[in-house]
Amino acid sequence: MLPLIIQLISGAVGGNVAGSLMKGSSLGTIGNSIAGILGGGIGGQALGLLGMDMAGAGSMDMMGILSSVASGGVGGGIVMAVIGLIKGAMNK
Repeated sequence: MLPLIIQLISGAVGGNVAGSLMKGSSLGTIGNSIAGILGGGIGGQALGLLGMDMAGAGSMDMMGILSSVASGGVGGGIVMAVIGLIKGAMNK
């Protein structure tokens, strides 16, 4: 349960970082956070299912925590960027 919480939090951070880097596609702080949370959960679980997590699923050693942070942050950033780009394309 703790790895999922870490992935969701780091996903929100990743979504906000991506939003700040992509000013034209930003969804606002709340939108970036929601998209990031969604992406953090999906990204972390997808990497775990593919066996690409650096540590075992659910392990809470340093490598497991860093793996959860990385997968959540990257997943959150990717989902926010995709949603932001779709939103930008629909506005045109």
